[in-house]
Amino acid sequence: MSQDRLALSQVALLIAYATGMAGGQVLFKAAALRYLPDGTVAERAVSLVFNAYFLGAIALYVALTVLWVWLLTFIPLSRAYPFVALAFAITPLLGGMVFAEPITAKLLAGIALLLGGLLLIAS
Repeated sequence: MSQDRLALSQVALLIAYATGMAGGQVLFKAAALRYLPDGTVAERAVSLVFNAYFLGAIALYVALTVLWVWLLTFIPLSRAYPFVALAFAITPLLGGMVFAEPITAKLLAGIALLLGGLLLIAS
């Protein structure tokens, strides 16, 4: 095994990070569906402040930021960052499952290409 290869535990942490990022996007979408679209800017801001989904997404992203900084203490950025692309694959699939958004053949092909690229980078 080469020295620049990631350990299985590191890969698992990076996948967990990407999955968390996708989960945050689902929370932001849920917040958007409950957002007060009319009213003054102040009223709309207050509606976000009291939106549990929005607050949950912010809290999750704060925790993920701490996780990311910790991950970068022992994983090179050039090896860790490509795993962020997993969020681009996971998020649309969650959008389809949770919000019944369309999952097209083009989307699936794009996700397959994305995952193939990640495999090339990570191997």
